[in-house]
Amino acid sequence: MQTKRHSLVSTTIGTSRELVSFHFGDAAGSGERVYIQASLHADETPAMLAAWTLKKRLAALDAEGRVRGEIVLVPVANPIGLSQHVLGQFLGRFEANSGHNFNRSFPMPSAAALIERVGARFSSDDATHNARLLRGALVEMLGETTAKNEFESLRLALLTLASRADIVLDLHCSLEATMHIYTSPASWPAIEPLARRLGANGVLLATDSGGQSFDEVHALLWHELRARLGDATPLGAPNIAATIEHRGQRDVDYGTAAHDADAIVDYLVARGVIAGEAKDAPPLAQPATPLAGSQQLSAPVSGIVVYRAKVGARLKAGDPVFDIVDPVTDAVTTVTTANDGVFYMRRAIRFVYAGAPMGRVTGEKAVRSGVLIGA
Repeated sequence: MQTKRHSLVSTTIGTSRELVSFHFGDAAGSGERVYIQASLHADETPAMLAAWTLKKRLAALDAEGRVRGEIVLVPVANPIGLSQHVLGQFLGRFEANSGHNFNRSFPMPSAAALIERVGARFSSDDATHNARLLRGALVEMLGETTAKNEFESLRLALLTLASRADIVLDLHCSLEATMHIYTSPASWPAIEPLARRLGANGVLLATDSGGQSFDEVHALLWHELRARLGDATPLGAPNIAATIEHRGQRDVDYGTAAHDADAIVDYLVARGVIAGEAKDAPPLAQPATPLAGSQQLSAPVSGIVVYRAKVGARLKAGDPVFDIVDPVTDAVTTVTTANDGVFYMRRAIRFVYAGAPMGRVTGEKAVRSGVLIGA
């Protein structure tokens, strides 16, 4: 295992932070390149604990010489957000100076610019060669970018570390949630065995959710490259990227973290990144559904929230999900689901304002368009 430290731009006098990455195996090895990061939203600690557990597993496997490819792990992907506490409240989702979401609007170079950078060097029959050229061009273009502040330098460092990877896994969690995964239709066949091993109770598919999140800009870039290059220029690079939501913010325990780390290791064994014999994957808990089919439940009024459906419950259209109680008027407002699907995440607080987002239920039929994810 190699440890690398990446200094971030110092935004103010007397402050400095660094991003730490752990490298296992060899980039020149026979296996795929894998990039895994955790807690880009810094307050999503279940992902960080899973990554720490995974780091110990990978260190042991690397010492045994079993890592055939290269695995890069960043267990603390947001040292900036980790420092943001206001009156005892941990604020890890948005950067305090700018208000930007740490996992939105990642500035990836365009497919057109990458193709122009490669120029006439493309091969008409060697897909691996073409992928290597494009990844090299991507690294070059990111290296030519100058970060103006700490926030931008964090994004640039993360993008650069992931830019050569065949597989990009971004580990997160929600507020209160069941294990679920966001990925693209192109990535889904390759991610499906991981969903089985993790026990994902929901898989949400979208090629472009409109948020330019970390995993999606990688998958979307290769999707656009394929579309622009066409059949005349083969491109064999796998289009594999996903956000894994490690349940809810309070689901922090050693047993759960060990389960998730073991699932990722077994997935990498099955792909040949790690030498060994993979266990048989269990059945898929729930079929994948379009992200555009998920129903966003909102609070029609203000009041005390009493959830009537448990996180992870399979609901039928018309089932009650939560009540809102007005302690002044005695009114009780019941909100039901319009979808048959899994209640995969919900709000953590129990008093809400009118219009507040309350949770989501998966759906088999796409009913939304435009930007499909919130802030």
